[in-house]
Amino acid sequence: MAVSGKCDPKFAKVKEEFERSFSERGEVGASVCLSVGGQSAVDLWGGMANPETGDPWQEDTVSIVFSCTKAAVALCAHILIDRGQLNPAALVKDYWPEFAQKGKEKTTVQMMLNHESALPTLRDPVPPGGFADWNYMTKRMADEEAFWEVGVRNGYHMINFGWTVGELVRRVSGKSLGTFFREEVAEKTGARFWIGLPESEKVHIAPIRQYVPKPDDQPSEFIIKLMTEPDSIQHKSFLNTGGWDFNDRKGQAAEIGGGGGLSNARGQVAWYTELATNSGKLVSADTLAAMSMVSTATQRDATLLIPTRFASGFMKSMDNRRGGYGPGTSAVIGEKAFGHVGAGGSIGFADPECGLAFSYTMNQMGNGLLLNERCQSLIDAAYTALGYRTNAPGAWVL
Repeated sequence: MAVSGKCDPKFAKVKEEFERSFSERGEVGASVCLSVGGQSAVDLWGGMANPETGDPWQEDTVSIVFSCTKAAVALCAHILIDRGQLNPAALVKDYWPEFAQKGKEKTTVQMMLNHESALPTLRDPVPPGGFADWNYMTKRMADEEAFWEVGVRNGYHMINFGWTVGELVRRVSGKSLGTFFREEVAEKTGARFWIGLPESEKVHIAPIRQYVPKPDDQPSEFIIKLMTEPDSIQHKSFLNTGGWDFNDRKGQAAEIGGGGGLSNARGQVAWYTELATNSGKLVSADTLAAMSMVSTATQRDATLLIPTRFASGFMKSMDNRRGGYGPGTSAVIGEKAFGHVGAGGSIGFADPECGLAFSYTMNQMGNGLLLNERCQSLIDAAYTALGYRTNAPGAWVL
């Protein structure tokens, strides 16, 4: 597959690994982009947007980036925190009174950002079209009983994060989540990134191709429970979606902050660059420092069933390669970096230590909960070019 775009010679290894993914790792269509110190250094794309039609991946092709969207939602919350309109230490009921019931009365804003608000999924089925109805889904969040005592553990809120944190953004700002992100982030940074794609937008979209398990795959504990325990958090968090079709234009129009964002690598790097360079365009230096710090960590996430580390709404480096958790259960980035992965192996993150903003997106999902070799090889090449090395705790360090 032909690869197009630009690449600074310093990052030639990134391009080499990107090309290798097409020839050796089953890549179909993808984009990778990075900036350093605010300057674009890599902006590559290639392959097929839709192999069935022969449609190539073009410069402005976008795709669903799944949980990379959570970082965009978290950023919206931090913009409001930075303005003094949202207090992370405050109880959620101060902004959303209806939420304070059924074991959730003591939930704080910080707990929501930390995946500690005890709503990793919904017990009862979501009806067809439910994901597209914001008011319905947020009422379901408020009415649901907590799955554990809030604040005592964290469990990844697979899709619900978009409605729990997103409803705080809506209540405080008076704007829908997608509108707030567009006005306060996308328009200010030039990012082509949507949480709810307007019908008026003419966008070249690469449909997502789901991963087909191979006979020799080693499934993680998460996958085993998903497939064998219908009442488990794992099964419900992944499959209780009301039939949401992320390849359908109506499904893409819904403001699904937990996993429905549309963008490409360049679109994510556009706003991560402002965080990587501490530009002050989106948040202050103090808020940025708080955004990048680990705020919760566990040896066993209640949903993913692996060790996880989060900043306030963002993922930190997670190195589970030596723990026997199976392939695709790690995402190794810089020690100071923060961002978020998306299902199938995409990512976007900022590393203020070296001014790096990085993103990779694709249409062919890979195996695992976090990153697979296609993306991790690109990240490794980028950090190596910047003079970093990996260390025992599992992050890239200078």
